[in-house]
Amino acid sequence: MTLDRRDLLALSLTAGAAAAAGAALAAPGLAQKRVVLWPDGTPESVPPGLIEKLTERSTDPKIRDRALTGVTAPWMEVFQPREPNGAAILAVPGGGYRHMAWDKEGLEIAAWFAARGIAAFALAYRLPNDGWAGGGDTPLADIRRAVQLARANAGIWGIDPARIAVVGFSAGGHLAANLAAQHARDVYPPRDATDRVSARPDLVAPIYPAIMIDTLTQSLPAGPSIFGRAIDGETAARHSPHLHARADSPPHFLVHAEDDPLVSPEHSLALRAALRAKGVAAETHLYSRGGHGFGLRSAANFSIKDWPEHLIAFGRNTGWIR
Repeated sequence: MTLDRRDLLALSLTAGAAAAAGAALAAPGLAQKRVVLWPDGTPESVPPGLIEKLTERSTDPKIRDRALTGVTAPWMEVFQPREPNGAAILAVPGGGYRHMAWDKEGLEIAAWFAARGIAAFALAYRLPNDGWAGGGDTPLADIRRAVQLARANAGIWGIDPARIAVVGFSAGGHLAANLAAQHARDVYPPRDATDRVSARPDLVAPIYPAIMIDTLTQSLPAGPSIFGRAIDGETAARHSPHLHARADSPPHFLVHAEDDPLVSPEHSLALRAALRAKGVAAETHLYSRGGHGFGLRSAANFSIKDWPEHLIAFGRNTGWIR
């Protein structure tokens, strides 16, 4: 999906509000295009009747807040900076695996990092709740493929293949953390040379992530059916990243608000403890206020608004930014 003039204007106008909060977005004009993850079709058959849809949720005509559903041909929206510094980041929007907050946690995040010289990608992935047979493995296949494509095409996009980060929000944060823990697990039959490239990210930033899948029934309406169906304990455990922390996991940057009403900060703390037990670098930022789903926009009056700058600093300390 190529951004049209209205999209770019919306990003620019959204930037005004975000700039006031200390988190300005990129100005329009960055090189941008759509790259399909699976040119020959996804590894699973498309569920019958599935139709891609963008639903506007914003009541402000100047700001877009579209929910993306029904993705059948997952893609990355690529933002190439004018002066790339070699780093890259994949932005993974959340939405409880029922939709994706496409503008707030996808396009705007990618634009913000691209404005700072970082090649950025917004990932539109397949949603388990759309009826895909693979359940939780379906989006995991898409995020693996996205990182592999970025690494396989590093020369084209001006990327250092050893400096690819992933930032994810809510369910997207779960997906990012799940990738870090299970990047080597085959969740689809390899098809081409890209599938033989490493899917391990070099830095992961789960932002207000869902981690302990078996506890979500206590706080989310989706409960045990977060992947579109009721799941057993074994499946919940398989997709709980803190249970699969590895000594070779990439550095993690965790952000959570103490007043998050949907996903408690204990999710991030559980992942932090598991990573530290394996000797993995994990920087954790807990803020007293911010709620859930703040992205770059919704924390203008809170200290949590500075999380992207802290991520950049952490990236410098770990070698992602040079």
